[in-house]
Amino acid sequence: MSIPKKQRTCRVCKTVFMPHKIMQTVCSPDCAIKQAQAKRANAERIAGIEDRKTVKVKLEAIKTRSQWMKEAQIAFNAYRREVAKVNGYPCISSGRPLDWSGNNVDAGHYRSIGSAPHLRFNEDNCHAQSKHDNRYLSGNAVDYRLGLISRIGLERVEALEADQTPRKYTIEELKAIKATYIAKLKELRK
Repeated sequence: MSIPKKQRTCRVCKTVFMPHKIMQTVCSPDCAIKQAQAKRANAERIAGIEDRKTVKVKLEAIKTRSQWMKEAQIAFNAYRREVAKVNGYPCISSGRPLDWSGNNVDAGHYRSIGSAPHLRFNEDNCHAQSKHDNRYLSGNAVDYRLGLISRIGLERVEALEADQTPRKYTIEELKAIKATYIAKLKELRK
């Protein structure tokens, strides 16, 4: 990427400057702040919205079912990882201790969300798993099953495997799931 060799005029203060980056349109950080404030004010003016709470409410109202599904899944996965962390559980598939220092732990599903979407929010189906096992060993399913049997018992594992009940979550159900797991997570962290 090359630096522009041509001078430009600042969009805010109209002074001539030499840009340091290709897409640079303002001469200084102060002008960049003023430009951002003007863009925000213009967007709010166009939308006819005075305060941020109203903006948030309107954005919530136009979210799609898939957006709610994603947010509910994020809340659920965070809760399941925190349960494992608080209880000191090892990786469900390998049995090795989990590395909580960085972003090295996934909430791995025994029956994947792709093959069994109706079990995506089932707590028996989701446990903390190392990223290596979950992503690079395709979930390490055989060892996951052995770890699952030792943790929840054979009867519950077989019930999971036999569950073929189709479920279609509504937006209201997804909102409730998200709120429930956020509350559970907060309670667990106290």
